[in-house]
Amino acid sequence: MSTSVLVTDLQEPRRAPADPHAERRLRSMVDKYFAFIWRCLQRNGTPEADIDDVLQRVFLTASRRLAEIRPGAERSFLLATAMREAGHVRRSYRRRGEVTPEALNDKSTGALRPDELAHRRRALERVSLVLDAMDDELRAVFVLCDVEELSSQEVSQALGIPVGTVKSRLRRARLDFAARAQGVSAPVSQS
Repeated sequence: MSTSVLVTDLQEPRRAPADPHAERRLRSMVDKYFAFIWRCLQRNGTPEADIDDVLQRVFLTASRRLAEIRPGAERSFLLATAMREAGHVRRSYRRRGEVTPEALNDKSTGALRPDELAHRRRALERVSLVLDAMDDELRAVFVLCDVEELSSQEVSQALGIPVGTVKSRLRRARLDFAARAQGVSAPVSQS
């Protein structure tokens, strides 16, 4: 086998000219679902430092598989892809024994008093602790149903599980969240 044949085989295949319809569809998906997918990644335990990278991988996957995505099922596809990618990131942190550098950046306009901001920060820390301790499957259903307010049918399609499983996990997740929230002590306020 000659090296010229090997080099030719390793080169990236030529792409067909871009389909303007596909480009418009992908642009529409990004415009419509970018913020939603970002929030889902954040609320499902993706470290802040990795959210942009995971978002990029989600939309790159969508661009490569655009022909496979049924019209009307874009959100479900993106959500399912995002959940898989977020799981990969969380598992890689666990495997490497790294601690995620989560910063609770206050996006306030400054209208709240400092004590109110501190109270909110403590509450967010408690909720984050509870969510981080939950099983990934339960947390995903809990966040999508109770935080993002998706229907059981939408969550079922997005995660690729039966509606009954969504409802069962949601019931267990709510109980788990409540039990864990009871166990998380309130930070001691200094007076």
